Amino acid sequence: MKNILITGANRGLGLELTRQYLERGNTVFAAARQPEAATDLHQLQSQYADKLHLVQLDVTDEASIEAARQTVAGLTNQLDVLVNNAGIFPGAGPEDPAKQHLGGLTAGNALTFLKVNAVGPLLVAQAFLDLLKAANKARIVSLSSGQGSLTWKASAEPYHYSASKAALNMYMRALAAEVGTYGVISILVDPGWVQIGMGGSTAALPPAESAKGIIRLAEQLHAEENGSFVTWQGQPVPW
Repeated sequence: MKNILITGANRGLGLELTRQYLERGNTVFAAARQPEAATDLHQLQSQYADKLHLVQLDVTDEASIEAARQTVAGLTNQLDVLVNNAGIFPGAGPEDPAKQHLGGLTAGNALTFLKVNAVGPLLVAQAFLDLLKAANKARIVSLSSGQGSLTWKASAEPYHYSASKAALNMYMRALAAEVGTYGVISILVDPGWVQIGMGGSTAALPPAESAKGIIRLAEQLHAEENGSFVTWQGQPVPW
């Protein structure tokens, strides 16, 4: 069985990934900004008391990332999979969708999206690299978006979200080139338009189906796929 770290595990796709990895018998470190308030995770913990560990982690806070690393390192000497799932989308939570339209754009809002969606995952991967290197063929799976594809981008908004995912793609593409020398495989995955808080009720894809595809992808990766950008079904996404 494997050790899995999932960021943003308290809701949506992160929660579903946590559930499915636990059902497969794995040990999951479920990271969230406020784990004490993560009701669904606490319910899962009552079922998987010896397999699920709740970890406080704010991907925008370097001290929080280091504290999370120390917590996980105190419980295991290796990680097999890191899922960079934590992210924000305009209108999903406190983010103001009006600031994603021309006329309402601000530097502060732009930097918030870049910090959470791009820089945060990179710093998390950096912090946990030693634990990943200690495993055999560890994987870093970073959830991107078709909105981060320059080729596919056809609409104006959401400006900052799209730019942050494009930045994530570059960071993780660069990371892959370096971690590949340690036998770690890093990929970017477009999870599809999922029926969660970010995707909304009109989304077509059930989170359980997307999560199943992502887990299957992570299990079947080969070294030559390091640095790739694919859909949850394994189809290539143009940069």
